[in-house]
Amino acid sequence: MPEKTDSRNNKTAQAASLSALKREVRLLYTGRSKRAKRFRLALLAFDAVTITYFLVVSFIHTAPWLRVADIVFAVLIALDFAARLWIAENRRKFFTQLATWADIIVIASLAGTFVVENLAYLRVLRALRLLRSYHMLSGLRAESAFFRRNEHVIIASVNLLVYVFVVSALVYTFQAPVNPAINNYIDALYYTVTTLTTTGYGDIVLVGTTGRLLAVGMMIFGAALFLRLAQAIFRPRKVRHRCPQCGLLYHDPDASHCKACGHVLNIPYDGT
Repeated sequence: MPEKTDSRNNKTAQAASLSALKREVRLLYTGRSKRAKRFRLALLAFDAVTITYFLVVSFIHTAPWLRVADIVFAVLIALDFAARLWIAENRRKFFTQLATWADIIVIASLAGTFVVENLAYLRVLRALRLLRSYHMLSGLRAESAFFRRNEHVIIASVNLLVYVFVVSALVYTFQAPVNPAINNYIDALYYTVTTLTTTGYGDIVLVGTTGRLLAVGMMIFGAALFLRLAQAIFRPRKVRHRCPQCGLLYHDPDASHCKACGHVLNIPYDGT
């Protein structure tokens, strides 16, 4: 009996310790403390490092250290993924998020370079991790007057950059193995920008059925979305303030009434 009691006590203590660790990890990812904010900034910095690495290695086809670096990045990204999965309150919802599947593709492509070399091109989808960090954005809204004034432009700029980055990644993924005009990621980026801006110099064209279908999709859907994001950046600046009556989110900085419903607005102004 004493042995069974000790065993139950040990299991209870282990469960309590695991629960406390899980709570600590969740606070790092979602909390508002300075420690949590520094941790999330470190994650963003790591994302930036991984993207830079993926861009640089697109110019390096063979090097003895590439496989080791791929495994190191795969392990680090997998640990981050496992931590977010562990603390997720709704795991079904977790697997409906774009960033989740981007990470799965990246981890598989990093590990898959030992089997299928072409999978390495999909690593640039790591850029989707920079698309949006809701906890970071909410913290910036609360703490940064500059961010509140320019939130719409900042988000549109990030979305535009990531959109161009990911479309270029798709071009690079499908064309680099078969298209002699696309030798590295910069060639794919150049083609993407000239296509999305409808400049179309014609010095680089996509080849094969897959390439033509990708080009058609970029011309039909990509150009329109590119122009919409660009307009969000360069049109007159708006401030974020939800109208309590109709819910309109963005208004002119000096607006006293909602232009949609006429409701009186009280937009905070810091005098700058």
